[in-house]
Amino acid sequence: MLRLTEIKLPLDHAEAELRAAACARLGVAESELLACRVFRRSVDARKKSAIALIYALDVEVANEAALLQRHRGDRTVMPTPDTSYRFVAQAPSSLATRPVVIGTGPCGLFAGLLLAQMGFRPIILERGKAVRERTQDTWGLWRKSTLNPESNVQFGEGGAGTFSDGKLYSQIKDPLHHGRKVLEEFVKAGAPEEILYINKPHIGTFRLVGMVEKMRATITALGGEVRFGSRVEEIEIERDAQGQGQVRGVILAGGERIATDHVVLAVGHSARDTFQMLHDRGVYIEAKPFSIGVRIEHPQSLIDRARWGKFAGHPLLGAADYKLVHHCANGRSAYSFCMCPGGTVVAATSEPGRVVTNGMSQYSRNERNANSGIVVGITPEEDYPGPPLAGIEFQRHWESRAFEAGGGSYAAPAQRVGDFLAGRPSVAPGEVEPSYQPGVHWTDLALCLPPFVVTALREALPAFDRQIHGFAMADAVMTGVETRTSSPIRIKRGEDFQSLNTRGLYPAGEGAGYAGGILSAGVDGIKVAEAVALDMVRK
Repeated sequence: MLRLTEIKLPLDHAEAELRAAACARLGVAESELLACRVFRRSVDARKKSAIALIYALDVEVANEAALLQRHRGDRTVMPTPDTSYRFVAQAPSSLATRPVVIGTGPCGLFAGLLLAQMGFRPIILERGKAVRERTQDTWGLWRKSTLNPESNVQFGEGGAGTFSDGKLYSQIKDPLHHGRKVLEEFVKAGAPEEILYINKPHIGTFRLVGMVEKMRATITALGGEVRFGSRVEEIEIERDAQGQGQVRGVILAGGERIATDHVVLAVGHSARDTFQMLHDRGVYIEAKPFSIGVRIEHPQSLIDRARWGKFAGHPLLGAADYKLVHHCANGRSAYSFCMCPGGTVVAATSEPGRVVTNGMSQYSRNERNANSGIVVGITPEEDYPGPPLAGIEFQRHWESRAFEAGGGSYAAPAQRVGDFLAGRPSVAPGEVEPSYQPGVHWTDLALCLPPFVVTALREALPAFDRQIHGFAMADAVMTGVETRTSSPIRIKRGEDFQSLNTRGLYPAGEGAGYAGGILSAGVDGIKVAEAVALDMVRK
């Protein structure tokens, strides 16, 4: 097959125009085009008066070699690359121990799935509940202000990504097509096939729930084991006189010991007690940068008009998103994070007495508001110097301040943008109704944000308004605080994906500091599973 790229067509083109464009690019008759399918579709919205679709097509034609010769030097005509995934190993007929995966977020799920597909029968441990039970506990916080510290937005089957926009795009380099493997497995589990070709695919929470269950069923059918309510209390590590360690097993909160020489640590960015345990056991950990800020809400119609102009509401375009960044005079950078078109702001704490916000969308993205994190980058050297876990205490401090500013009941502190820019507290909503549940408390967000963040946001919001007219509208709603943008630590690993000073421990995904989002976390899970498999085959 041949891949044709940079094929541009009007937004409302007819289906037949795709084939005609392919024929025109190749200089062949319609009858010579044997097959044509879309590999990628993106939107060119640089001219709002003439929004277009950009395609990459995979086509089958007779005499492909001759056509390639004719188009030699044309970078838009090339052989279709082989993007199929190939397993790196198969398990031997007998295993001394089984690999253990801790966590069932995207990283843990894909690590477990790949190990199961290669025959290694992994044991997957999850401190929280199965996804449907977990969903009920999450609604308990949103509707009744009742927090279950072991089953919430952060902990439970599917990980934090289950309650998100379900974005499936990333900027990672992927020469071995691990990302394609992630998308194909999602489609097998029930995701719409369009995620394989649209430029910015997403799934949404309700669809993710069913997909996670199907992936679990696949793992167990292949001999894997998934256990819920199984919090790992300790990882057994033997250390020599030089401080180098070897994993020998895990001990669960109930006292059960599971012997293993291979542990995939895919606990997510909020497993603070696990990070403390690892630090206490001598695993090498270092602090890393992350960001802190708020969630901001606008009418989705405002964002649609700003991005799509007269084409706002077009079914092929859907709800518009945005990506913004501003470099501030105080040396900080403020930027949009995890933008959720047509979504809601959700309560995302995992610890009592603290308030954390995040964003979530369904597949339809048809809620009235758009929301995004507007956050400011911070660094350990400048903002939380000290031991490796100092960033966790930094997060906890501002999450506790947000709980107090919200009235001490898991309501979130909120402020209208006009009031925030003017430096006065808000007392009531305006045109934009906040979506956060279990509710908001109108106040001054300066009470629960570092002063340098407040300064940066007050400069950034008018700058963003120059890019998206209305972004700094007085009635837009800001809800605090957004602290879980990424892990505050990195558990460093070597080229073999094992901890620098603890063999058999494979730090993975967002919690270990090696991913940011569903797709990159899934890809990292695959890479780590490959490393585990190769190590087990060698032994």
